[in-house]
Order: sequence, then structure tokens, then C-alpha cells
Amino acid sequence: MYDALFNYIESKSDEKLTDNEREVIMAAFDRKRMRKRQYFLHEGDICKYVGFIVKGSARMFSVDQKGNEHIMRFGLEGWWMSDQESFINLTPSPYYIEMLEDSEFLIITYAGLLELRSKSRCFDSMLEVIYKFQTIAIQKRIAAAIGMSADEKYHDLMCTYPQFVERFPMNMIASYLGLSPETLSRIRKNGVRK
Repeated sequence: MYDALFNYIESKSDEKLTDNEREVIMAAFDRKRMRKRQYFLHEGDICKYVGFIVKGSARMFSVDQKGNEHIMRFGLEGWWMSDQESFINLTPSPYYIEMLEDSEFLIITYAGLLELRSKSRCFDSMLEVIYKFQTIAIQKRIAAAIGMSADEKYHDLMCTYPQFVERFPMNMIASYLGLSPETLSRIRKNGVRK
């Protein structure tokens, strides 16, 4: 289970983990198995862990006053899941994180994360890289939300994350894109005709 995390850290940091770093990382993370439809986080709770997905998938979403779900992000193998604001500031989260498949995680607390950064240069380098990628991904998501047409949003998703369409139901894809299921269905039908 830890090999997936070790490989991820080495690929993002472009460095090789030492045996000591591997031991420190294994001591810092706990294993967590979750079933499909089980929650990693509930709205109103404090996000006490960040989880590295070894197997499975998840979604992070909010529910508005009308009961509509709004998916903020998905998570797949080799991705991290948490509500960063709640995790760092220890504030109640406005989000849910739900498993979409039976899943296996490696989880760590914020204090554990900070300690691990000081003990593993390779882990610290990996975090710097993923923070940069997260910032870029957030900027692209905001730009898509405010500046792209429905067709452009879907085609951008197909280019950037084609695995989403393979793994997640279309009503969830529509929610993630901020579209109605009917609009997404029309876009997909028109795309097939072209």
C-alpha cells in the first residue's frame, strides 16, 4: 500500500527516497479502508486528515439550501483529498467527501504533515510541486467557470480529465461542470453527431 505513495513522492520530487525517509513516512501515515458511499468528511466537521488515494475514488461536494449538490472536485488513485481550509485552519467544513467506490487511503494529520516535511526532504519537495499544480488547477477551474461556454467546459474536461467520464456518472459530471444534466446530455449528443 505504501509503495504507491513512495512512487508518487519520488515522481513528483524527482528524488529518490532514502530507507530512513520511507520508515518516517510509513510511521506518519495511517491506513484507512472505506466502502462505497461512506464519508471521509461531513459538512460541519473539521477535516482532521488529508488522504492519499491508493485505490478507489471520491468526490468533494456541497449542498445548497435547495438541496442541490455542487461537486467541487473528484479524486482518483494517486490524488489527495481533503478540505484544505478546514484541514489547515481547523474550521468546520462546508463540504462532504464521499467515496464513489470501495477505497483505500493513506491518511495524515496536519501536525504529522508539518513534522514529515521537516524529516523528509523528498516529501517536502513533493508538497511544493503539488501545491504549484493545485494552484494552476484552481485557476483553470475558475477561468472555465466564469469564461467558458457549456460546450467548452465539457470539451476541456474531456481533454484534461478523460478518466472522469469513464469513472463517474453523467449527473455528477454535470454537477462538477456547473451544468444541468439536460445540457450535458445535449452537448454529448451534439458531439457524437460531429
